[in-house]
Amino acid sequence: MVPSISVQAERIDIAAETANAAPDGSAGAVVTFAGYCRDEGGRLAALELEHYPGMAEREIERIAFEAAARWPLMALRCIHRFGKVRPGEEIVFVACASAHRTAAFEAAAFVMDFMKTKAPFWKREHLVDGTVGAWVEAKDTDDHAADRWHKV
Repeated sequence: MVPSISVQAERIDIAAETANAAPDGSAGAVVTFAGYCRDEGGRLAALELEHYPGMAEREIERIAFEAAARWPLMALRCIHRFGKVRPGEEIVFVACASAHRTAAFEAAAFVMDFMKTKAPFWKREHLVDGTVGAWVEAKDTDDHAADRWHKV
């Protein structure tokens, strides 16, 4: 199984990606995750996502191959957007297909935890008042979520 990775500016077609997650009917479970831009209480006009081209794809691919080595996956799809993302728009999508649900759930959580902490993306807020906010700091809670996989 070779993971499918995309880093793109275009919107993610969640329905199409979900439908294609296990097209041959062999999977017993497909777990998908879609992360969206929030409006942060009405103050956010957009979230600007920058990435390190080439390196971002390689790191997501590394994470995906690690998940495939840990769980018996039939398919794995990861998409991460860059550029300006408006509230309500999708930022990230992960789909994991496996014969059984536990592997699909765990692999999807693993991929998201490490994409959040290891993939080289940076976020900056653009506010509804027209000002550009600061770069968003990484959260300790994201690091703690990723740390749990070192114990498993």
